[in-house]
Amino acid sequence: MNNLSIILGQRLLTIGDVSTGTGLNRNTVSSIYHRKSNNVKLKTLIKICDYLQIPLSELIEYKPSENNR
Repeated sequence: MNNLSIILGQRLLTIGDVSTGTGLNRNTVSSIYHRKSNNVKLKTLIKICDYLQIPLSELIEYKPSENNR
């Protein structure tokens, strides 16, 4: 789960702001924002975190699946 939409809403930033500020493709940022992307490169997440000046743990949250036990 990612918190990009929440963070951008709190800061009144847009997908375009993040795209321009990071150099990432707008569609890439949009896909992450709308939680449609299942396989995001760490390099991409780091660019977003650097732009927003937040730790990776604030952007994404991982909860282990209960099915794997």
